[in-house]
Amino acid sequence: MTEWAKRTWIEARDLLSKPVVALLPIGCTEPHGPHLPLDTDVTIAVAQSRRAAELLEAAGVPAIVLPPLAYGVTNYTDGFAGRVTIRPGTLWALIEDVITALEQEGVRQIVLVNGHLEPAHVAVLRGVILDHAERTAVKAQAILADNTRRRWAATLGEEFKSGDCHAGRYESSLVLFADAANVRDSRLRLAPVKIGLLEKMDAGVKSFRDAGASAAYCGDPAAASSAEGRELVERLAEIVVTSARETWPDLFH
Repeated sequence: MTEWAKRTWIEARDLLSKPVVALLPIGCTEPHGPHLPLDTDVTIAVAQSRRAAELLEAAGVPAIVLPPLAYGVTNYTDGFAGRVTIRPGTLWALIEDVITALEQEGVRQIVLVNGHLEPAHVAVLRGVILDHAERTAVKAQAILADNTRRRWAATLGEEFKSGDCHAGRYESSLVLFADAANVRDSRLRLAPVKIGLLEKMDAGVKSFRDAGASAAYCGDPAAASSAEGRELVERLAEIVVTSARETWPDLFH
């Protein structure tokens, strides 16, 4: 596994002399309850990307992990301190520019690895991928390892499937595994919060506060564990690897 930002230009040139899968971790900077850091989604995307790169390498597929994007569309955390949101068009242009720059370097296999689940944010990522495929069919293939699709969501636990997973058991477990030093002890004193988020989104609710998540979390963070986080990272990494294998079977030995 290669951290792209830690390579020299000479090492980068040598790595790009053969086919390589580039993984772009995408998260955001936003509140995640009183117990998780603002970069929770970035931490999750990076952990998923790193493990996926290890699995790709083990399968004989060279992989690089790009520096993460730490800003996204974060409207649902409006009203809580710490959020840094960007416009959908800004996110679209940024991702499109990164893909184009990679193409110019000869990269032909690009995977967006997303840790931020807000629907408007995910919609931008899906849109970039669809638009890119229409405009550059013969140049490169960029894909989204979309864990919000039903096929994958079913593998990530009951809380994830319920939608009430913002800074709950699912995300807290992942951060306990990937960045335990930055999980606050207050997690253990937090009561479960069930707000029926998916149904309220469908009904038009536009923020966690309006949905009833008054402390910027829902789910059951006290039930989280590092061991569960490790297992979730494995499942998330497999989503990336399976998506890559289905898209570029000739890369795999």
